[in-house]
Amino acid sequence: MTATELLAGYRAGDFSPVDATEAVLEQIARHDDVLNAFVLVDPESARTSAEASARRWQAGETLGPGDGLPTSIKDMFLTKGWPTYKGSTLIGEDGPWDVDAPCVARLKETGAVLVGKTTTPEFAWKGTTDSIRCGATGNPWDPSTTAGGSSGGASAAVGAGMAPWAVGTDAGGSVRIPASFTGTVALKATYGQVPMFPASPFGTLAHAGPMTRSVTDAAMLMDVITGFDSRDWAALPTPTSSYLEGLEDGVAGLRIAYSRNLGFVENDPEVERLVTDAVSLLERAGAVVEEIDPGFEDPVEAFHVLWFSGAAKVLEAFGPDAVDQVDPGLRAGIRRYAEASALDYLGATAVRMDLGVRMGAFHENYDLLVTPTMPITAFDHSRQAPEGWPSDLWTSWTPYTYPFNMTQQPAASVPCGVASDGLPVGLQIVGARTQDRLVLRAARAFEKASGEQFIRPVEPMARTSAV
Repeated sequence: MTATELLAGYRAGDFSPVDATEAVLEQIARHDDVLNAFVLVDPESARTSAEASARRWQAGETLGPGDGLPTSIKDMFLTKGWPTYKGSTLIGEDGPWDVDAPCVARLKETGAVLVGKTTTPEFAWKGTTDSIRCGATGNPWDPSTTAGGSSGGASAAVGAGMAPWAVGTDAGGSVRIPASFTGTVALKATYGQVPMFPASPFGTLAHAGPMTRSVTDAAMLMDVITGFDSRDWAALPTPTSSYLEGLEDGVAGLRIAYSRNLGFVENDPEVERLVTDAVSLLERAGAVVEEIDPGFEDPVEAFHVLWFSGAAKVLEAFGPDAVDQVDPGLRAGIRRYAEASALDYLGATAVRMDLGVRMGAFHENYDLLVTPTMPITAFDHSRQAPEGWPSDLWTSWTPYTYPFNMTQQPAASVPCGVASDGLPVGLQIVGARTQDRLVLRAARAFEKASGEQFIRPVEPMARTSAV
């Protein structure tokens, strides 16, 4: 069930948070040996939280819109009482683990049932989810393929029924890549909309956002996790209205730009066909659609300077030998950009600022930009790129996501079909900064027009042997 359906069931008395939590724990026990989505599962704590929530529902004293909803936390967010390994062997169990990240604190305040922490690549550095510490995370549609990353554990958990929603981080595509690969919904919120603490070493590229089974759930989770937090120097003011308000208003009259390839991407033909069909549904729903590219060149080299400078800063705290102990791809990237100077960093920042100016001007003419989320479907989880791909670097196959971390715009991925290989395809909807509600509104309009609720594999996790 979606989170919305679970809450309706609690309200009607058809079942309780205890029932939902037991179902989730059973699903984790049944499938996580294959999918490897969780770093940590805490059944005792989850059951205690669920029982407390059930009592609140019976008394009519619920704490908020997440009360009683089983929830997973990406293992990048500090969680009091649980270790936060960040996918790395450099981090031990000792802690102290006595602080909740802002989104974790908000989830607890609303009465959510935290069931465990989900996998991430080391320090969330890439677009697949595998690490020396935890191994590879598989896709519920075919566990031999990647769930994407870096929030791959969260998306696999949501897609496989191991919890109806989760919170992920996204500094280059990390909620949208796995959402596209697993047929789930994700929103990279405008930078600062979901407060972060501690600050990410990837700096102002790093966003957070909901990962869910429906757009309505994503809006509801935004109501929980947004809001000013003084620990985040860039936190935006607390929203004054619910993200659910206006969600059903549709796209009639909205000016939507459709870019098939941003002017520099080569798509899998089937992905492009499914996305083009999806855009036609938005047009039939009343949007004014124009096929046009936003007019910028691939900013990948500037992104790399910013990205691997941040990655080097991550490792600085672990001593000079730390780089020899991490993911080989991470090590190679850090060494490749080790000589980047302050001038190089400022040059990359200038590219980023120009990109922001261009997109600001673009959105004066277009309310939204629509693209594929990914140019491909999921590939072998043992690889860093599809077989035969010209580069193993994750940015070589994620060209639609990282540009909008550089501009700090909100961007959602919604499932728009299943390719002939049996794997999902995602539609990306991008809005101007702070236009998160408009992005969600368009995503909801597409969800309704497509007639699809949460899509899941006919035989989930049944295709292949354990990861």
